Order: sequence, then C-alpha cells, then structure tokens
Amino acid sequence: MLRLIPASLHRTALPLAHAVRGRWRRIMKPQLRGCVVIASDIEHRVLLVRLSYGAAAWSFPAGGIRRGEEPEHAARRELLEETGCEAHAMTLLGVQEETSFGAPNRVHVFATRICDVPAPDRREVLEARLFPPHSLPEPLSPRTRKRLELWRRPS
Repeated sequence: MLRLIPASLHRTALPLAHAVRGRWRRIMKPQLRGCVVIASDIEHRVLLVRLSYGAAAWSFPAGGIRRGEEPEHAARRELLEETGCEAHAMTLLGVQEETSFGAPNRVHVFATRICDVPAPDRREVLEARLFPPHSLPEPLSPRTRKRLELWRRPS
C-alpha cells in the first residue's frame, strides 16, 4: 500500500510520522520489541544505513518485531526491506534493554553474512553501504557504537 505513494512524498512524511510515534511512546510507554542486524560480507565489511528521518547518523538495519513474530524472522525481514540483502545464518549476539522515546525496548541483536550488494529503498533508507570495520563513517549513533562493541567481543 505504501509503495503507491511516490518516494519523495513518502520521505517527506516519514519525519512527521517519526515525531508522532515518539510522542505516542512517551505518553503510552508501551513495551517495545525490536531487532538489529549487524551484517558483514565476505571481506568483513559492515553494512550500515542512513535513514531519511531522525538523526542523520549511520546505524545498522533495525526495526520492530510484530506481534507473534519471532525475533530472527523480524531481523531477516527488516534487513531485506531496508537494504534488499538476504541474511545467511543468523547468530543472536545478545538482547539489549534500552529506552526508545521513554518506552522500554527489548532489542535482539543479530549478526549475519550477506552476499548481496545493498540497495536502499530510497524511502526509509537513503543510503546502505558496506564499510571496513576500521574505517566507519561519522557520525555513528551511540547505540550503533554500543552494538559494535557487542559484535567485536570475542565469542
């Protein structure tokens, strides 16, 4: 349904929708469940995205887990929707408790490998690119830095 809206109009509406969603979360404080995917390719480059709304920082593909949806399924869905990349085997790195606009958020952080060339949807995601871990773009969001630490920890 949203694909019927021209991409430029969609990008214009996203910041407003993001602000409304943030206000609703501050008031209602729902228990949120989310997922994040730290994807890397065969050259060990890390996939980062830059969204069309919110902070202009680079981050990992992420999103909400739908009611009744398994976290791994949500992670695969978000990665594909945002970047066009399909995940290979997924590894759960951990679950992080955080706050999103005042609402508690339980985030499942996964790692995976990809073989695809990222192709952002140009609606929600403006850029999706692979970077060497020693040469990441700035700015990185604080949550992205925290998740990088989790990914870099020896198993």
